[in-house]
Amino acid sequence: MATAYINTPLGSAKLEGDENGLTYVTLLETDEPESKIIPEDLEDAVYQLNEYFEGKRQNFDLLLNPEGTEFQKKVWEALLEIPFGKTISYLELSKNLGDVKAIRAVASANGKNPLWIIIPCHRVIGSDGSLTGYAGGLHRKKWLLNHESPSKQQTLF
Repeated sequence: MATAYINTPLGSAKLEGDENGLTYVTLLETDEPESKIIPEDLEDAVYQLNEYFEGKRQNFDLLLNPEGTEFQKKVWEALLEIPFGKTISYLELSKNLGDVKAIRAVASANGKNPLWIIIPCHRVIGSDGSLTGYAGGLHRKKWLLNHESPSKQQTLF
């Protein structure tokens, strides 16, 4: 399994993967030095993540190989359907998956997403529009949603 670290506006990110695809992307709570040499299996992921953070990419085109249960993978596949710049509630996501009563299981699977940003779990919000639950911290979720907002908020000061 190849590993690389990159710097992002949200802190250091760790990427893991191999010839079968990207298995893991997470933002770390500690700063790690950026990898000087990017393993070949991770070059596309690093390139596309850098483009995303530069505002040049809205969709990822990567071979993904996340590890999880069949249910988790089903939820993660549904997350990939949420368009850039849009959000969906946990309730809507549960409905889309065919079981409104599975909202807690859906939220749990969302929280176990091993491919942050690539599989856009940050685009899921509370039914009332609140920024609920994000493994990377709500400040990062807010940043990502603002980054993807079609109308960037301007500051006067």
